[in-house]
Amino acid sequence: MIKHTLLSLALMSTLLFQGCSDSDEKQEKQTLKQEQGFILQTSDNTQLTLKKTAHGFLLKEQPNKLLLLDIFATWCPPCQASASHLSALEKKFGDAIKIVGISIEAGLPHEQLINFANQNHATYTLSTAQQTRKLLDTIAQELHLGNSFGIPLLAIYKDGKLVKFYQGAIEEEFLQSDIKSILGK
Repeated sequence: MIKHTLLSLALMSTLLFQGCSDSDEKQEKQTLKQEQGFILQTSDNTQLTLKKTAHGFLLKEQPNKLLLLDIFATWCPPCQASASHLSALEKKFGDAIKIVGISIEAGLPHEQLINFANQNHATYTLSTAQQTRKLLDTIAQELHLGNSFGIPLLAIYKDGKLVKFYQGAIEEEFLQSDIKSILGK
């Protein structure tokens, strides 16, 4: 009877600790993945790291700036039209904000990104991601949009937390007013 009880306790302890170990291992991998973030290849041949936080995203290189993620496509007329407005806003707000355009087009050639910037007066950072589909899925999940969403899609993050997002074209003045409000100006 005592052998049976001791054997049962030993087996339960092993399973309990093994379960904790697996859970800890999964948590550690998830934390590592979040720390690494998504690598963005930019139009100026640099890399940025977009880190997933508990409630949004932030740029590893500029974590204290108000981050505007512009999800776009080079072939999209509303995306093309909004590029010059976003550039004007980044110029107007200077170091307080960082606008990063992320193309939905996987494998987009660098030259095509540069052409989009030149043709549409986009002076803010444009990028593609190494894991475009995974990044877009993560953003869509964060915004509760499901598997498909309209573009342009603009999401605003402050201190790694989602503040506001817009689907479709938005007027520059309206966006400027919202940015001022978020920045407390």
